[in-house]
Amino acid sequence: MRILFLLYVLSAIPFNIYAQDAVVISEGNFVRGTIKGTDLSNVVLKKDDESVVMFKSKDIKEFLWNGETFVSKPILINKDLEYRFFKVVELGAVNLYSIGGNVPVEEPVQKRAKVRPSFGIGGGTGGFGGVGMGAGISLGGGRNNATLPTKAMMPTTYFIEKFGTGPMQEILVDNATAAAKTPTIKAILLQKLTNDDELATKIKAMETIDGKSLVSIVSTYNTAKK
Repeated sequence: MRILFLLYVLSAIPFNIYAQDAVVISEGNFVRGTIKGTDLSNVVLKKDDESVVMFKSKDIKEFLWNGETFVSKPILINKDLEYRFFKVVELGAVNLYSIGGNVPVEEPVQKRAKVRPSFGIGGGTGGFGGVGMGAGISLGGGRNNATLPTKAMMPTTYFIEKFGTGPMQEILVDNATAAAKTPTIKAILLQKLTNDDELATKIKAMETIDGKSLVSIVSTYNTAKK
């Protein structure tokens, strides 16, 4: 009876009391609070003591935002190695990350410290070089998005990574041009998702590959390799 009463009490407590964001600086070293905004290079955290601090991507390992994980990873931008935030989509034998998505953009709190990068995404060589992308791009997730100002929208760009097969490769998923991009996406997937003849056959037979099917393919591969 006491157990049932405890379960009833817990069920009556709003879930968001337990949900809390965190910035992981290094293994075992983290700061809890509420993420207030982010772009590709910075994340703003309101700490439990109400103070606000901005972390640069090069200085932290990852951050947890509304139940999702964003990792800081190096990438070539205009021949320079820089750190950017990538949303974790799939982890396993092959890792899949994403940037972008049709979500509202958040304005970082510390405006004077805000970085305004000027680069693009595309090319498929582990660097940015195609679709232009300015500062203040949201990475997805977050709380109270309806109240945030919308400054820009961008298609989701996925990045696929398999250790030992070269740098991360970009996969730009655009439903309007899915058929045209599919041959390139297939070639990347067949290079990364090796030693699975059944899945390779399915990939070759697909007429188009969108974001949903891309995630499903990588998830299927990772499950089979566990």
